Amino acid sequence: MKNFEIMSLEALKEGRNYLMEHESKQILAEYGLETIGAYLAKSEDEAVRIAGEIGYPVVLKVLSTQVIHKSDQGGVRLNLKDENAVREAFREIWQKFRDKGMIGVSVQKMAEPGIEVIVGVTKDETFGHILMFGLGGVFVEVLKDVSFRSIPITEQDAEDMIKEIRGYSILKGYRGFSADIEALKQLLIRISRIVEENPRIREMDLNPVFVYPKGYKIVDARIILEYAEHTKNEYTQSDLRPLFYPESVAVIGASNNPGKLGWNVFRNLLTHGFKGRLYPVNPNATEIQGKKAYRSIKEVPEPVDVAIILVPAKQTPNVVRECCEAGVKFIIVESAGFSELGEEGKALEKQMKSEIRKYGCRLVGPNCAGIINTHSGFVGSLGLLAELGKGNIGLIAQAGVYAAGFLWGLRKVMDFGIIATIGNKLDINETDMLEAIGKDENIEVICMYLEDVKGGKRFIEVAKSITKQKPVIVLKTGRTEEGKRAASTHTASLAGNDQIYSAVFRQTGIIRARDNEHLFALARAFSKQPLPKNNAVFVITYAGSLGVASADAISLSGLRLAEIPKEVRDKLRKLMPSYVGSFNPLDLTFDQNPEQVKEVIETVLRWQGIGSIVLIMQTEKFGEYVDVLRSIDYKGVPIFAVVFGREFVMEDVIKLERAGIPVYTTPEQAIEVIATMWGYKSRFKLSEEIAGYPDIGSLTISEFKAGDSKQSRLTS
Repeated sequence: MKNFEIMSLEALKEGRNYLMEHESKQILAEYGLETIGAYLAKSEDEAVRIAGEIGYPVVLKVLSTQVIHKSDQGGVRLNLKDENAVREAFREIWQKFRDKGMIGVSVQKMAEPGIEVIVGVTKDETFGHILMFGLGGVFVEVLKDVSFRSIPITEQDAEDMIKEIRGYSILKGYRGFSADIEALKQLLIRISRIVEENPRIREMDLNPVFVYPKGYKIVDARIILEYAEHTKNEYTQSDLRPLFYPESVAVIGASNNPGKLGWNVFRNLLTHGFKGRLYPVNPNATEIQGKKAYRSIKEVPEPVDVAIILVPAKQTPNVVRECCEAGVKFIIVESAGFSELGEEGKALEKQMKSEIRKYGCRLVGPNCAGIINTHSGFVGSLGLLAELGKGNIGLIAQAGVYAAGFLWGLRKVMDFGIIATIGNKLDINETDMLEAIGKDENIEVICMYLEDVKGGKRFIEVAKSITKQKPVIVLKTGRTEEGKRAASTHTASLAGNDQIYSAVFRQTGIIRARDNEHLFALARAFSKQPLPKNNAVFVITYAGSLGVASADAISLSGLRLAEIPKEVRDKLRKLMPSYVGSFNPLDLTFDQNPEQVKEVIETVLRWQGIGSIVLIMQTEKFGEYVDVLRSIDYKGVPIFAVVFGREFVMEDVIKLERAGIPVYTTPEQAIEVIATMWGYKSRFKLSEEIAGYPDIGSLTISEFKAGDSKQSRLTS
C-alpha cells in the first residue's frame, strides 16, 4: 500500500525502525480494521480541541522518535474526563519526554471495556512471518496462553488459532458476555494480508484489542520495521526418483577389508538384491568383493546414476568434482569431517557446493549414513545389515547414526521401505526428501527425525501437500532454549523456537511425536492398521482396574466408549462371566482365553458401530493369543493389543506385530495412538470430501487411493 511505503521509508530515513501509534493505526484503518483511532496533537491547546471533538473520556500517549514502550516508560495517561485533566496530562508528558524526541501526544477515545486479546506478528528465521493470537492481560503476561501460525493463513487457520488457546471458553461466553468470533477470524486474516503485502514489517503488536459481542476495537498498535532484503532462493528442482531407484551405482572407497566402511556399503549392495550395475572404485585394487574395480570414477564405462563417496574429508571435494565431470547424477557423501567440525570443514563443503552447482549435480550429505530402499535393493548404508523386509514406512533422518541404530532392532517389528539420512544438508535437505518420498507409491507413512529445517516456507508448502495423502510423523529435537534475544514486542518475546515448530506442524497437518518411543508407536499403528471407522472404542480386558484406566484415557483423548446396543449385549452375556455388569469396557476377568476373545470380537463386529478395539491380555498367557488373533476377520476395524511387560514376551510380540497387530505396554499408549489416528482421519476426510472424494470409511490410505474395497491389511 502506498501510504505504508511512504511512512515506512520516512521512518527509516529518520533513524527509527518503527511506526508511531497514529501511523500504525492509519495503516490498519486503510485495510478496514477497527481501531480506537489516534490523533496527533503537538500542543496543549490542540490536545484539548481534539478531545472535545472526539468526546470524553480520552487517553493521552506520548509520541516520540525515541520511545517505543510508552506504558512501561510512563508515557500514558488514562480516563481523562475534562479539559483540565487533558491540560495537566499534556504538561506532565511534556516535562517527562521533551528531551527524548517528543513530537507531541496521541489523543484517542477511552475504549469501552471488552474481552482483551492480543494479536501480533514476528519474523522467524526459518519460517518467516509468524502470526500470534491470545487473550490479553494476565493470560499473555503470565500464562502465555497464545497460538501461532505461519503467514499467510487460511480461514481454517484463523479458526484453529482462536480455538487452540486455553481461554477459548472465555471467548465463547461467560457470565452472559461473549466475543464476536467471526470478527476475530477476519481480524487475523486481514493482519496476515497486511504483512504479506508489506514485507518491510518485521514485528507487530495489537495490544490490547477489545472484543465485544459484535465487533472489536484495536486500542493500541505498534509496527516494527526492517529493510526488507530479497533473499536468494537456492531451491534446485529435480526428480529424485533415480536417487532411490538407480540403475547404476559407484562406490568410491569400496574395500576388500571386512570392518571398513567401504566394505560394509559395497557388501550391503551385493547382498540385498540390487539389480542394477555396481562399480567399485579404489585406486589400489583391481577387484572388490568379486567385482571389477576402477581406479577412478572417470574410468567407469558409463555415467552412473549414484556415486557413494567414502574417502577422507580433504579428498572429497576433488572426488566430487571428478564425479560431476563424469556425468554422475547424484552423489552421496557418507564421509565425515566437514562443517560439524568447524571452519576447515565448512571450507571443504563450500568447495563441494561450488562444483555441484556448476555441473547441476545433486548431493546428499556429507556426514550421512546413506540411503536404503528395500523396494529397489539399493541398500547403501554404512552399517552392515541383515535381511530387510519390504515395508511401507519412509524414514528421513538428519542424523545418520540415529537411523542406523534404530533399524537394527525395529526391523523385527516393522518394515521400512525407504530410509534416507541427510547429514549436513549441503544440498538435498529434509524438504526435498519429504517431497520425493511423499510421491513414492511404496510408502504410506513417513517418519522424520529433525534437528532443524532449511527453507521453512517451502517445507510448509510441501508438507501441506503430502499430509493430505499420507501421515507424516515428526520427532523434532531441540525443544528448549537457553535464552531469548531482546525483543521489541510481546509477540517476539513469546515466539520461542519450539512453539513455532509446533504451530507449523499443526498448520501443515504433521503429527508431532514427543520422543522416539512415541514416534515408532505411531508409525507401527499407521503402517499396520486401517484408520478408525469412528471415535467409538471397544475395550476388552481381564482386570476391572485396567478397564477403568482405559475409560479415563478414552475420555481424556476426545474419544468415546462405544455404546453397545441391546441385541449385541444379549449375545455378549453368553460369553462373559455372569457377575460382570459392564459391556464396555468388557472385563472377562482372569478366566479370559483366546477363543472367548475371538467370539467376543466377532460378535461385536457384526454390529457396525465400533471404530476401534483395544484388547488387554495377561502377560503369562500372551503367547496363546497370537494364532487366534491373526485368524480373525476384523472387517476393517483396527485392533490394538496391550500386554504389560511386553519386553519379557518379545518373541510372541514380534509374531503378533509381524501379523499386523501393534502391541503396546499400557492401554493409555494404545488409546493415545487411536486418538491420533482418528484426528488424522478427521482432518484427511474433511479435505477429501471437499475435493469430491467418497467417504474413505475404514480403508487405509493406499487402499483409498487405489479404490480398493479391502478392509484389512492383516496377514496370516
